[in-house]
Amino acid sequence: MSTLKDKFHQLEEKSRQAELGGGQDRIDRQHSAGRKTARERLIDLVDPGTFVEMDKFVVHRSRDFGMEKNLIPGDGVVSGYGKIDGRLVYVFAQDFTVFGGTMSRANADKIVKIMDMAVKMGAPVIGLNDSGGARIQEGVESLAGYADIFYRNVMSSGVVPQISAILGPCAGGAVYSPAITDFIIMVKDSSYMFVTGPEVIKTVTHEEVTKEELGGAIAHNSKSGVAHLTAENDEHAMMMLRELIGYLPSNNMEDAPVLPCTDDLNREDEKLQTLIPDDPNKPYDMKELIKIVVDNHNFFEVQPLYAQNIIIGFARLAGRSVGIVANQPSMLAGVLDINSSVKAARFVRFCDAFNIPLITLVDVPGFLPGTTQEFGGIIKHGAKLLYAFAEATVPKITLITRKAYGGAYDVMSSKHIGADVNFAYPTAEIAVMGADGAVNIIFREKMTDEERARTVEDYRDTFANPYKAAELGYIDEIIYPKQTRFKLIQALEMTQNKRKSNPPKKHGNIPL
Repeated sequence: MSTLKDKFHQLEEKSRQAELGGGQDRIDRQHSAGRKTARERLIDLVDPGTFVEMDKFVVHRSRDFGMEKNLIPGDGVVSGYGKIDGRLVYVFAQDFTVFGGTMSRANADKIVKIMDMAVKMGAPVIGLNDSGGARIQEGVESLAGYADIFYRNVMSSGVVPQISAILGPCAGGAVYSPAITDFIIMVKDSSYMFVTGPEVIKTVTHEEVTKEELGGAIAHNSKSGVAHLTAENDEHAMMMLRELIGYLPSNNMEDAPVLPCTDDLNREDEKLQTLIPDDPNKPYDMKELIKIVVDNHNFFEVQPLYAQNIIIGFARLAGRSVGIVANQPSMLAGVLDINSSVKAARFVRFCDAFNIPLITLVDVPGFLPGTTQEFGGIIKHGAKLLYAFAEATVPKITLITRKAYGGAYDVMSSKHIGADVNFAYPTAEIAVMGADGAVNIIFREKMTDEERARTVEDYRDTFANPYKAAELGYIDEIIYPKQTRFKLIQALEMTQNKRKSNPPKKHGNIPL
């Protein structure tokens, strides 16, 4: 009969086996590829000593192709919960050393279990993806496991934050779970995502492309916009996840954590007084303005490599988390186009779902003209941003730094679509279009160059300023640039108890 000591020894032995995953050889292979193991990543991600593993001894239930002789505890996924900065998070990490991290019915159930718990307890879910895809030996059971996860991704959307890190391969159906989550972080040179791989593409379309070109971190962060953040390596990815979580509430019923603010709320910076050039056609860097104004000059930019004519990201003002959406005049003059509209619309909807106030900085000459944009559906895609801002009920504070022309003025969180506080700098130009274009349309008769120049100047004096809009109450206050930080903090404080709900409905029909 086994003694108590034997039983404890048995538990110890089983635990050791589970923690070894696919064995030392496979662990060494993972390390030589520049990737950490699932358990090492979890140690980097959560606060020391807080990770609690669940379903450590789960094994697959497959009885075909000799799989019944190959049972490894944990079955290719490490799942459980822990804390980040003292706050509860649920995590699953695919273990590439066990069956290539492939999805079985059994390990899908492990992921489903923690996703269900996350919604019940109101805490974020972080998925660390590193998997060879569906476990072919299990056929439809593996596919069913994926679909169960997708369904929960959708049901959890807007309820708890969901974040995906792609730390190795992620192909085929496996890409759709990350795609539904709120943020995707990829690692340079060691992670990739695609629906069909290079071999299939070569067979079907005869195109030759490498995994990296097709679905690497840089491709998805700069070209497709599928991913939001790029990390140098696994450790860097975990640090970025920790920082991102700090800006977010645990669920849709809470506010993001407020941190003590050591940065002077009344801080003024003379540099802002001259940041916007006299010449309205000269670019300047909007990121400079953001960094000067926010707490400790710390701006966590999201999708920095994609659609760079618009800037999105998180920062703090007086210790409070805010989402920032800003046109970037130094890239395509800050115009709105298809990619920038979609990028900003998704971010606005995320902030609205999770009670994060929106600060919008406007310097937009309009929408990008051209057949590529029109045939690509700029009307529909531009409408997404308009829809997102209009639908958002969180505090919305808008500052027009320079140009706000035409429909783009309306779309960029104007008073008319529900912004709570609208500021403008004295350099703001709010009009249907620029002076040159307007004069061409209004005065069609022939004019000498001198008359034309004078007329353009008259138009500019009359319309290229914020005073017309201020006279109508569309701008609440015209402020000195150096006061920006204090004015934004004041407006945030004033709107912090905002209550607004849209008409009851199942859901709207956003122009997809």
